[in-house]
Amino acid sequence: MAVFSPLQLIASIPPVTRSFVAATLFFSLSYLYLQFKFGAAYPLPYLTLVPGTSLFYPWTFFTSVFVEASIFELVFTLIVIPPSLRYLERLWGGVETIKFIAVVVTLSNIIAFCVNWIEFALLGNADLFLYGMWYHGQMALQVGILVAFTQIIPEHQVQLFGVIRVRVKTLPMAYVTFSTAMCIIGFQCPFIVIQFGWLVSWIWLRFYKKNSNEIMNGGPTYGDRSETFALVNSFPPLLHTPITFLANTTHKYASRFHLIPSAGADLEANHTQPVNTRAEAERRRAMALKALDQRLANPANTSSAAQPSRPQPPASSSKPETTKTPDEHEGGDLGASGKTSR
Repeated sequence: MAVFSPLQLIASIPPVTRSFVAATLFFSLSYLYLQFKFGAAYPLPYLTLVPGTSLFYPWTFFTSVFVEASIFELVFTLIVIPPSLRYLERLWGGVETIKFIAVVVTLSNIIAFCVNWIEFALLGNADLFLYGMWYHGQMALQVGILVAFTQIIPEHQVQLFGVIRVRVKTLPMAYVTFSTAMCIIGFQCPFIVIQFGWLVSWIWLRFYKKNSNEIMNGGPTYGDRSETFALVNSFPPLLHTPITFLANTTHKYASRFHLIPSAGADLEANHTQPVNTRAEAERRRAMALKALDQRLANPANTSSAAQPSRPQPPASSSKPETTKTPDEHEGGDLGASGKTSR
């Protein structure tokens, strides 16, 4: 049995994930050391995002993600984030992974900053809204990663706490529901960034993420317009009608003002993709799901890539039944129309 040294283990981690973990350790331990040394109850504004002072420290809109304010938060982050980022980096590449982290974290903090200033303008309590709330940590990134997994492996099942088995696609909304409950009982900071991270990550993956390995019509494609990744599927059926109306209206004006890339008919407006494009997108999703299942089945087998795999159907076929969606692999799923796929 091969024995890996710590240096070999570190070298096996992709560079972006390795750098992210190193930055998290450096900023978090520096914060904990300064708090212990000076006994400061006030959050350090040059490390964390404080709405009343962050304009003087603009780098905190991004770097606050590396600061975990307690040992418990730091340990939880190191358990959850590195394996998730490693998977995404190997699938997307380093550049797209960096873009995803930067967009989700920075835009979520900017929205939180604006919300606090609006609350101050309406209610006038600067001690609470400008200096009493401070944002740090990786909650926005955590929910963003869950949204990414919902796009890649929506029907994959995970086991929580060794007891509860849930599908991946249910996890982001469960986290958002937890955030909503915490905000209602008075813990707006920092839990509200979970809601912003969820929305920002979905918009980025739906419309803007560059699919560098997919070339169609002479150029790369952007986003994921498949039906299984529609926003309405994140909500219970009772809310589908108002969410669909809101999504249609928002998409209409976003397209009119060229705020999102044009990709033909959009599924949020109950249209259908061209047959070849739709089939190709669903074929790639099925291939990604199969690759993940093989990796999970053989986590320690480094030669699994050499194992023979079942042939995949061609990208375009005269028989539509030869192209299977991930929903068919998992026994059916609710689509945007509210009917099962079988």
